[in-house]
Amino acid sequence: MAAMPVDSEGVPFNCSHVYAIFTQARAEFRQYTDELEMHTQICVSPDDDAEVRRLTLTNHSGSPRTIEVTSYAEIVLAPPAADAAHPAFSNLFVQTEFYQPCPAILATRRARSETEKPPWLFAMMIGRDGTQESVSCETDRSKFIGRNGTLLEPAALRESGPLSNSTGPVLDPVMALRRTVTVPPRDSVRLDLITGVSETHEGVIGLLDKFHNPRIADRAFDLAWTHSQVTLRHLGATEADTHLFAKMASALIYANPVHRAPSAVLRQNHRGQSGLWAYGISGNLPVALLKISEGSRLDVVRKLLQAHSYWRLKGLAVELVILNEDSSNYRQPLQDQIMGLISSGFEAQMLDKPAGIFVRRADQFSPEDYVLLQTIARLILHADNHSLAEQLGRSSRSAQLIPPLHPEGKITREPAPPLPTGELLFHNGLGGFTPDGREYIITLRRGQSTPAPWVNVIANPHFGTVVSESGGAYTWLENCHEFRLTPWNNDPVSDASGEAFYLRDEQTGQFWSPTPTPAQDDTPYVIRHGFGYTVYEHTENGIASELWIYVAMDAPVKFAVLKLRNQSKRERRISATGYWEWVLADLRARSLLHVRTELDSASGALLAHNAYNAEFAHRIAFIDVHEPNRTLTGDRLEFMGRSGHPGRPAAMRQSRLSGKTGAGLDPCGAVQVTVDLAAGAEREITFRLGVGHGQADMHILIQRFRQPGAARAALERVWDYWKQTIGAVQVETPDPSVNLLANGWLLYQTLACRIWGRTGFYQSGGAYGFRDQLQDVMALVHAEPVLTREHLLRAAARQFKKGDVQHWWHPPAGRGVRTHFSDDYLWLPYATCRYVKCIGDAGVLDEKIPFLEGRELRADEEAYYDLPTTTEHTATLYEHCKRAVEYGLKFGEHGLPLMGCGDWNDGMNLVGEKAAAKASGWPSSFATCWRNSPSSLIRATTRHLPHAAGTSCSGCATTSPDMLGTARGIGAPISTMACRSARPRTKNAKSIRSRKVGPSSAVPQTANAHIKACPRCRNAW
Repeated sequence: MAAMPVDSEGVPFNCSHVYAIFTQARAEFRQYTDELEMHTQICVSPDDDAEVRRLTLTNHSGSPRTIEVTSYAEIVLAPPAADAAHPAFSNLFVQTEFYQPCPAILATRRARSETEKPPWLFAMMIGRDGTQESVSCETDRSKFIGRNGTLLEPAALRESGPLSNSTGPVLDPVMALRRTVTVPPRDSVRLDLITGVSETHEGVIGLLDKFHNPRIADRAFDLAWTHSQVTLRHLGATEADTHLFAKMASALIYANPVHRAPSAVLRQNHRGQSGLWAYGISGNLPVALLKISEGSRLDVVRKLLQAHSYWRLKGLAVELVILNEDSSNYRQPLQDQIMGLISSGFEAQMLDKPAGIFVRRADQFSPEDYVLLQTIARLILHADNHSLAEQLGRSSRSAQLIPPLHPEGKITREPAPPLPTGELLFHNGLGGFTPDGREYIITLRRGQSTPAPWVNVIANPHFGTVVSESGGAYTWLENCHEFRLTPWNNDPVSDASGEAFYLRDEQTGQFWSPTPTPAQDDTPYVIRHGFGYTVYEHTENGIASELWIYVAMDAPVKFAVLKLRNQSKRERRISATGYWEWVLADLRARSLLHVRTELDSASGALLAHNAYNAEFAHRIAFIDVHEPNRTLTGDRLEFMGRSGHPGRPAAMRQSRLSGKTGAGLDPCGAVQVTVDLAAGAEREITFRLGVGHGQADMHILIQRFRQPGAARAALERVWDYWKQTIGAVQVETPDPSVNLLANGWLLYQTLACRIWGRTGFYQSGGAYGFRDQLQDVMALVHAEPVLTREHLLRAAARQFKKGDVQHWWHPPAGRGVRTHFSDDYLWLPYATCRYVKCIGDAGVLDEKIPFLEGRELRADEEAYYDLPTTTEHTATLYEHCKRAVEYGLKFGEHGLPLMGCGDWNDGMNLVGEKAAAKASGWPSSFATCWRNSPSSLIRATTRHLPHAAGTSCSGCATTSPDMLGTARGIGAPISTMACRSARPRTKNAKSIRSRKVGPSSAVPQTANAHIKACPRCRNAW
């Protein structure tokens, strides 16, 4: 939360002097600018759950000053883990109101169950002295910041005047208050900004009434000082000690490399978090490690125990590990002394407890675990070395000095070429479809943005990326939740991104992005979303750029192909820089300490590795730009600069990148290439982001896609695949909009987004939903029947012997949730019926699939998350379907199946979760569909049919669909087909007209419409 003073025109002040003062009772900030002094004091009330921020404005000039003061805070009201996992979803449950009597903003969360009691939050601004106008508010973050905006330049500060006073169930809630004050000459005005929380609405109103009295805020500051003195006396500490404890806390929260293990130690670690559990250390919290080997330095132990008690009082949970390195005596006198010191103090109850104190002997650790312990520690102190103050006072490790860029010329504006014109279908002012429906084209001029991120999910079966119209992106491997290469930010307002590209004129120093963000320039951008690719077109000062983004269809490699063309009449030197923030886990905050970067000596590629992520420990990410004139860095601090911003990174003010890599950095990958362009010349630069399964696989990928023409060949394979896949079935209706979506985009979205990626901008789930993906693959039954078949078997393998299933599970390990949800397992027989009916592959019913084994849910248990085991017992897909139906047939008093419960998000899940569950025709329809389907008939009939030559696949003996068609009475002839290696695809796509709805149109009745390859082994019939 911050108070932002602006002048009468809404322009923020640039402060020439800023001072920060921290004491035990309060924090203070003093700023001076243009004869205006701003003094902010912050304290927490010891009596109430409230924070007080006091802003004193002093006018040192001889004329009155009108100042607009705006506060801003983003509302969470949820556990940090829930907010980090899915912030946009979490925000949906927050609602706000403007309480006029004070005035103040109130906020709470809508309860999701009868037992949930959400707290209430408030923010109020009280003015004193001077002439002060009424308070206005804003609770909609999109209105305050603006689309693609940032807090550096929020939309609310570009215009003066009252805020919009919008409240209610906004999508992205904030608490912003604004008040305009007039400060007389050589006088002061004071405002108090109070933020507090209470368990009930009545309680929060009581706090508002209480703090509306200005004397209560004064009392809060007085009590904060008194409370601080009581705390110091309780701990037996001094004010100087608390400053020391605060410095330690800073290292624990922000993980300063100076206070961690040396880079050489960090590089040795190859173990994950589970390696700590044998020693009773969870690794879930920040770890402070104290090493001691001499009994004469117990005073340092005593000081760390004080610090731990101090942190607990302040709400900072830390695991303090005291490592006894004395191995001189088997009687362990030092161990006894340390334990005695702890037992006699305040921290005795925290010994070997969560967020507590752990005393361990160094000789108990294996060499690998000793390295692991040092790796996870954010603060390492040595009792036998210098004093704590000296160790904490160490300056940052020497940084490489990079010469700044010295522009030699002035920026001269070249006229921008006219935008391309052409007819677009369903144009909405910002974008529309091309006449053939193959691309969606968006044109953005300066200051324009789409209402929300318009994204393209580009994927292959194991790798992909989501890119938006602004250039924001994130990339993943195998599971978009569990192994993200770059961050998923889930911010539809600012569309912040951990991936970016920059172009810079080396002669003038001007820089911009080839995408609308993060460094937008004045000329328009054209964005083209296509099937499997996105293109960004832009021209700035005579330099035209095309940035193509796509992924290989058969490899975990993402291409960013940048085409530059010099349209000016002079020679130009341009640098192109690609930037990626590494995650290599689910959340960057969790992996930040463990990602290490290096330069591969064999290929010259920039590598990144996270051995701490046990499930993906052997994956090696790489950035490869096969250009001789390139520099790089693996240090985000170097690239962005201290308090830097993607729109103005420090690297754009430097002549080159340093080449710095290693462990213990704030990890990123940045590569800069400089090219000379003669007038009219063109140049292409290819950035490759990929992942290898170990060193050998990584080198194979790098060498394969470095070959001349490899990037173009990969793009052509993307075009070919999607052209064939979306052309398998064509729909013709009287509605052109339906035709446009159904004949490409819906199928593309289903496969790339729902089945392969299992992600979008709003949600990055990564898991297979038992119900969700079975529904999805039914849409592919004609276009990609092999994928439908594969997923039927994949889903059946997530069934327990009892008949219930995992509601969702994360590949590759299979961790997921077991629930009481009643419709999940019923989708397996339903989708199987659909597949066999359309394709005629009755052989799939005989496929043997194992079951899962895990503990059963208790009756009062909603769900549990676990990694079940796979049993050796197998059963056919037919048996799996049968168990699902039988398990679902729980009848009520009216003879209908009970509805049960689910996550249907409409309140219906509450209908059947009680003991007196309600009956429903919905489960009945599932059972009826299964019993009435021809699947059982096909299965029984085809076993007794003679297998004539050429009517089965030579690869796996699956009966051909023509034979099955005759058995079902469809009337298709039995044809003799030679078995050849081919993809299962319909050669001649048939039009399924909407007015011919029914069984006869669902399965085309010509031989050409039948599948031409075996869906089991992919050989042709």
